[in-house]
Amino acid sequence: MQTLDATFSALADPTRRAILMHLAKKDLTVMELTKPFQMSQPAISKHLRILEEAGLISTTRRAQERPRRLETAPLKEAVDWMEKYRQIWEKRYQALDGLLEELQRIQPKGVRKK
Repeated sequence: MQTLDATFSALADPTRRAILMHLAKKDLTVMELTKPFQMSQPAISKHLRILEEAGLISTTRRAQERPRRLETAPLKEAVDWMEKYRQIWEKRYQALDGLLEELQRIQPKGVRKK
């Protein structure tokens, strides 16, 4: 559960979600990630540290550069966790739909509830 907590905590910030969107396209260095945002390199680095601590990104080496890469395993874990609840709610909505259909069948025609 700690991994899941860290994932949701990291995803709570819109800048970090945007960083992940950029990294989903290709690996990028800190300087490349700074360009689309109106913030300093140290501020972006702080966001990257949080994403890395959550396991959502990793750092690789390419010559003298250290590009960041998206790691999908924690995202899959979060999606799997949410899917369980989606299935529960889907069953509840189906039961509610069935109840509403039954109520519509037994309500006399021409009688409208106010």
